[in-house]
Amino acid sequence: MYRRSFLAAGAGLAALAAPSLSRAQGSGGGAKGSPDVLRFVPAADIPALDPIWTTASQTRDHAFLIYDTLYGLDESLKPQPQMVAGHVVENDGRLWRMTLREGLRFHDNTPVLARDCVASIRRWAVRDSFGQSLMAITEELSAPDDKTVVFRLRSPFPQLPAALAKYSSPVCVIMPERLAKTDAFTAVTEPTGSGPFRFLAGERVAGSRMAYERFDGYVPRPDGVAQGSAGPKVAHFKRVEFLVMPDGATAASALQRGEVDFLRWPLIDLVPMLREAPGVAVTVIEPLGLVGKFRFNHLHAPFNDAGVRRAILPAFSQADYMQAANGADTTLWRDGAGFFTPGTAMASDAGMEALTAPRDIKRAKDALAASSYKGEKVVVMMPTDFPIYNAMAEVTGELLRAIGFNVDVQAMDWATAMQRRAKPDPVEAGGWSIFHTGQGGSEELSPVSNIWLRGNGKSAAPGWPESPKLEALRTEWLGAPDEASQKRIARDIQLQAFQDLPYIPTGQLFSPVAHRADLQGVVKGLPAFWNIRRV
Repeated sequence: MYRRSFLAAGAGLAALAAPSLSRAQGSGGGAKGSPDVLRFVPAADIPALDPIWTTASQTRDHAFLIYDTLYGLDESLKPQPQMVAGHVVENDGRLWRMTLREGLRFHDNTPVLARDCVASIRRWAVRDSFGQSLMAITEELSAPDDKTVVFRLRSPFPQLPAALAKYSSPVCVIMPERLAKTDAFTAVTEPTGSGPFRFLAGERVAGSRMAYERFDGYVPRPDGVAQGSAGPKVAHFKRVEFLVMPDGATAASALQRGEVDFLRWPLIDLVPMLREAPGVAVTVIEPLGLVGKFRFNHLHAPFNDAGVRRAILPAFSQADYMQAANGADTTLWRDGAGFFTPGTAMASDAGMEALTAPRDIKRAKDALAASSYKGEKVVVMMPTDFPIYNAMAEVTGELLRAIGFNVDVQAMDWATAMQRRAKPDPVEAGGWSIFHTGQGGSEELSPVSNIWLRGNGKSAAPGWPESPKLEALRTEWLGAPDEASQKRIARDIQLQAFQDLPYIPTGQLFSPVAHRADLQGVVKGLPAFWNIRRV
């Protein structure tokens, strides 16, 4: 609570200290923006340009400007053809033939060919949970001609379009074959795609600015409506700029003055003020929110022992994390979140007493004393320029100290944290023990799409948990004949997850975005830079 009071006071002082803020309010909310340029403030700096190499949401937002996908997800999270004109399914669901649309071109003016798609799918599938499942039953993935992509499967996989359509990182973006052949664990540094905008590499200022120019060679889908990542991606702005503003009060003031157009993650303490500001609109574009994560490094002591991980649970309060990250307004968060998105088909109360029973520090201390913990240093990465994860790291530091851990909370920027978390080194060699992240609720509808629920060791997302039981249940879920069977298995998965604890869910956030009110056509689901225009 002290932290929230401090932030609120500091944010208020910063807003009052900006002399042009009151003038912007008095003049109707700031200057009218350009019809040709959209200025976007991401949650933090872009840690990497490659949406396969990192799961960072800022990289995902950047990627959807540059790249396109074979399928997209509409507002109901149903996959729709995007780069493909359509597909044919034969041989009892074991043969898929996808035909590319006409007119697809990369930004280097070369045509998009089926072999580019095959190479891109293969690279993505190395890093993505859904992709790993798909390739495990793929007998052959080929490009028999320039327009056709063929999957020959050992068994039916009706979720194939959903796998290729998912819009949380790693995203199955299509890049030229020459780039897609890059090892999946090496970041591509040349962002050449076929999406509605072209990356202006010469204008990048690391930690400050990214710029994109409308790609006039892009041919939108001729049918449907723009929803999520699906439908016609019509770019009305000639130019998009990402402007990194680590100080939330500065960003809010710039929005009110009309100096920027769109805040991805406004400082939560300033949201009430922005709701009342002339010329500003505040809305939630992700109906299923973001599910936060307290992620362990499973490779090294002390968290290579499940008993040490579980010792934290009796004292763990999702409400503490949610209030620190998203304020006291309970319409903007939910506790009681398990390993599947609350309120959706696979969510259940299985094992939830681990998080919902009365909190008890003494029980946690006793559990830690009975575990294998021997005082090893626990390094918590705290990104100073990403407010919600900064807040969660502060809560974690206080919690672990209260239980009896030897804690070192290390401050760094988000880009550094993203680079560091990819390294499996022990803390003595510059590694880490805990970081905080999140994933869109749309990606936690099943054990297939939730990359953080994998237990496949070094092939898993950073943290690298190994759980043969989770993997076996996941395989069983994939082969389930109906939803009732899937729900039963999902309960078993959640029970096992509370034993293995690949991560601890920190709750569900419904963080709003803030943008200039003269922007219309804002797409729900993800920050999209098509369909949106200034009126």
